[in-house]
This record gives sequence, C-alpha cells and structure tokens, in this order.
Amino acid sequence: MIRIGVVGHPGYAGLPDALSTLRRLAPDLELELSYEEELRNHAGQSAPAIDPHAVDAMLTLGGDGTLLRAARVVAERPVPILGINMGRLGFLTCCPASDLESALRRLANGDYVVEPRMTLDARVRGGDGAFRARWRALNDVVLHKGGVARVVSVRVSADGETVGHFTADGVVVATPTGSTAYNLSAGGPVVVPTLETILLTPISAHTLALRPLVLPPTSEVVLHANGGPDELLVTVDGQVGTTFGPGEALVVRRSEFPVPIVRFPESSFFSTMREKLHWGGLLDRDEPTRC
Repeated sequence: MIRIGVVGHPGYAGLPDALSTLRRLAPDLELELSYEEELRNHAGQSAPAIDPHAVDAMLTLGGDGTLLRAARVVAERPVPILGINMGRLGFLTCCPASDLESALRRLANGDYVVEPRMTLDARVRGGDGAFRARWRALNDVVLHKGGVARVVSVRVSADGETVGHFTADGVVVATPTGSTAYNLSAGGPVVVPTLETILLTPISAHTLALRPLVLPPTSEVVLHANGGPDELLVTVDGQVGTTFGPGEALVVRRSEFPVPIVRFPESSFFSTMREKLHWGGLLDRDEPTRC
C-alpha cells in the first residue's frame, strides 16, 4: 500500500474530475489517499487529512504554486512529489491533467525517477542577533519593497565579504530550480535545475554595472537594507514571508534538505523549456509551420 497525500488548487475547473479519477483508481493500484484540509470539502469530509509523517509520496493537482505548497506540508521529510499540471505553465509539474491516470499507474509501479532539488535555508536575524523567522525555499527568497515607488539599497555579502550595494527594486536569491521563476523575469540566468548553486539577481537594477551573479552552493549570503523605505518585505517561494525592518539581516544558505521531484524518464528540462517558454528561437527549417 502506497500512502499518498493529495494537495490541490480548488480554483481549477478540472479538480473534481481529477479527484474522482483518484478515488476510482486507488483500490486497484493499492493507494491510500489523504488530503489537505481545503480538499476535504471536495473529497468528502470522511476523507482522511494528511499526516506529514505518514505519507510515502505527495500528489499535487494544480500548478507550480501547488507543488511548492506541498513541499511545505511535508517540511523536511524526503517525500517524492508528483505534480499534475492543471494550469498553463507548470515548470515543476510532471505531466498534464490528461495524463493523470497514466501517471498514477506509473507511480504505483515504480516507473519514475526522482530528482533531488536543492533548497535554501532563509532566516531573518534581528538587531539583537536572534533569529525570528525561518523558511525552506525551493524556488527563491526575495527581499523587496512594498507599495512605494522608489528603489531600495541593499548591501549584499557572501561568506563575510561585501559583494556590492544593490540599488534596485529588490534582490532575488534563487536556486537552480527557481531560475525559471522570478529570477528569469528579473533577467537572471537559466540554470539546469539538478545543479547546485545560488543565484543572486537584482530586480530592475538602477545601474547598468549591476548584473546577476552565480555563487557556489556553499556560500552564505547576507542582505542588509541601507535605508530607503522603513519596511521591506521578505517573500519565500512567492507564498510566505514577513516584513523586514532597519537593522535586520536576511541570511540565506543551502539547506540540508532537498526536495525530491518525480520525473518520468522520457521528460527532460530542455523539452520543458522548448514547450513552456518556446526556448531556442525560431522553428527548425525542416519543422512544419503551424498557423
């Protein structure tokens, strides 16, 4: 019996059909299903709630945000996550909703590979030297301004040495997995997600001399605000975070706990890039044109 925790986004129209498919296939595939609290309204109140310490795998029904949420549900446990894309982009997900039944059968049969993805450990250190907040990030940690229309100045250091003073709308500290998220929108490099490195990318930099930086995975990155708005924001994976005040420090390093992402052998990062981002420029000359 494989114990599967199900996390889903109620905003997707295909969610009820996906949950129905799950319930239909579970007995034959020997799957024991449990659900996050929000999904129990759709799966039935008698459906068991997820116990993060009693699941063998996680199944997500939604987009990348849903998968990121599932990674937080199991915290630091090395539970493989199979993402079913019910939206448009879905970089972290494994396959579209139309392949749900096939994906479940392959999961039950062990016909998949697991990619351990590097994560970041992010902490906010107060002026008294004590840490008041901590998260694990699969995509990125972002220090940025709130609603004020002005740039901020952030002093960035790595391993105790000053990297520079970033005058920008903020700074993205990203993993290779997160290189195709906010980092990409901010002009950062695309990195193969199975590598281990830390990406440092300014958001709308105020000077042409400021460019993204790739750091070793062993680096400890520390960010301090040099004034500007009295209160900045720290956002982790675009979903959780806190305020960031004067005198505080944002300390980011590689986490000891990667997130295992389920992939099927025939899929690849570059095929996903070509499909999702139309990576590679113009069509090959011999490829038929589609109108």
